[in-house]
Amino acid sequence: MAHTAGRTTPTGKGRLSALADLGTRPGGRRHPLVAAAMVLPLALLLGLVTGWGRMVVTQASSVAGMLGS
Repeated sequence: MAHTAGRTTPTGKGRLSALADLGTRPGGRRHPLVAAAMVLPLALLLGLVTGWGRMVVTQASSVAGMLGS
């Protein structure tokens, strides 16, 4: 298929756009560590909200009990 519609991009960049471009390589791809730093806080928050944190603590304490700590 032919490319029929072009993308319009705003000429001025705002703060949010500049923040989103942080760590972006010239090819448009982010460094893997930058991508991980962006997604990990949200993943941890989601895990804590859904009860994941309590489950991990319970599992870790039972493993520590089996090891005799």
